[in-house]
Amino acid sequence: MSEPPIVTTGVIREVLPDSVFRVELPNGKLVIGHLPGRLAGLAEELVLSGRVHLEMTPFDFEKARIVGPVKHSDE
Repeated sequence: MSEPPIVTTGVIREVLPDSVFRVELPNGKLVIGHLPGRLAGLAEELVLSGRVHLEMTPFDFEKARIVGPVKHSDE
């Protein structure tokens, strides 16, 4: 049985090529965040210091999937 993803938020600290971002987690750790293919259109919306929702596997704390931007109403 697969483990459920860890859901958190982060702040974009660096924009890298190919829809990849360096994202800072609430605990200060930096991870590589990527957009899945179905959300590739969001790349233009994501800017430095923007907040994003993330999913991480419990087996790899170096990478995360960006699932969308944090909307103001969520804060």
